[in-house]
Amino acid sequence: MKKLLAVLLAMLMVFSLVGCSSNKEEAPAEETPAEETSSDAKIGIILVGDENEGYTYAHMEGIKDAAKGLGISDDKILWKYVVPETQACYDAAVDLVENGATLVISNSYGHQSFMQQAATEFPDVTFVADTGDTAAVSGLPNFKNAFTKVYESRYVSGIVAGMKIKELEANGALVPENFDADGNVKVGYVGAFPYAEVVSGYTAFFLGLRSVYPNAVMFVEYTNSWFDITAEATVGDDLMSQGCVIVGQHADSTGAPSQLQKNMEDNKYGFTAYSVGYNVSMLDVAPDVALTSASNVWEKFYTYAFNCWLNGEDMMTDWTGGYNEGAVAITDLGSSVAEGTKEAVDAAIAAIKDGSLHVFDASTFTVGGAAPTSMMADVESDPNYTPDTECLIDGYFHESEFRSAPYFAERIDGITELN
Repeated sequence: MKKLLAVLLAMLMVFSLVGCSSNKEEAPAEETPAEETSSDAKIGIILVGDENEGYTYAHMEGIKDAAKGLGISDDKILWKYVVPETQACYDAAVDLVENGATLVISNSYGHQSFMQQAATEFPDVTFVADTGDTAAVSGLPNFKNAFTKVYESRYVSGIVAGMKIKELEANGALVPENFDADGNVKVGYVGAFPYAEVVSGYTAFFLGLRSVYPNAVMFVEYTNSWFDITAEATVGDDLMSQGCVIVGQHADSTGAPSQLQKNMEDNKYGFTAYSVGYNVSMLDVAPDVALTSASNVWEKFYTYAFNCWLNGEDMMTDWTGGYNEGAVAITDLGSSVAEGTKEAVDAAIAAIKDGSLHVFDASTFTVGGAAPTSMMADVESDPNYTPDTECLIDGYFHESEFRSAPYFAERIDGITELN
């Protein structure tokens, strides 16, 4: 999220000033933002957390950067912090509209139904549920969804982890506890909920890791919370106690990385486990064990959305962006990464961008012991969300192309959910 201003402005001119009226997921076209048409119109923001929670902090930074880049003054943005995924979200949305908001955006999946409810009652206001998945079937032209292709940066962060395991093995730094009975190296993952968003993310991470170090297995343990420092620390410690030498996460706090750092300092288990975080860099809390974090560059979405608002134009129903749009990234590499990691990362990103690397290449994994030949997903064409769309096309699963929110939910071989 931390960018030089010159780079930010240059990227905004390329990506954010896109045409806003299409409902296709990506519509690259340039235009100059118009002046605001109403001096009274506001933008409303509903956040599940605040600056103390990594996921929300990333949104906050993206909103501020986008607004600055487009010349939107601070008094045009109304903020609602720490809004739970309950009726309180609907109440917050209504309050924002009553205070002049003509665009209201929420940042958590559990906000979606309440945002949709508000959209039915205020047809002249645009409501966007980030990470949501029902806009396309809602029948509401003023209700939208948005999410990044964060599975791309998770795959790349997995490469960082795989490079580290490869180095540890070469240096003789792995201990017997790090291997399962079949000689595979154990990897752990702190998951929030068993949703497709999390499954898609941890699978992408594992596939990236295994592209570098094939003899690995992964254990996923859920906290059943997006943000719970204590629970994430406990799960991180539990995974390490079982011999996991890498612990990734799709959870929003610094709990797991902090615990791994403490375990290293205390030599609790006789080996060091390394962290791959989410949202923000974990180097401040885990300087010796944090390798990198998969992250979203939310500035890209908010620049798009705010530009549509400025121009009075309709937003696409499902917005998404990945490496090609500058909407995902990994954070700075830590001092403990393996030699050659940056080169491996750069090569993978280039391959994702040019289309020669597909994260969910069906030749790289099996399901139930067999290579998949068909993978159906519950995407926008069915309001009841039954698996109705073939997503395994041209040899790979087409994630986030039929809607913005992830829908890869297969449990592939090599990954075990512990709870």
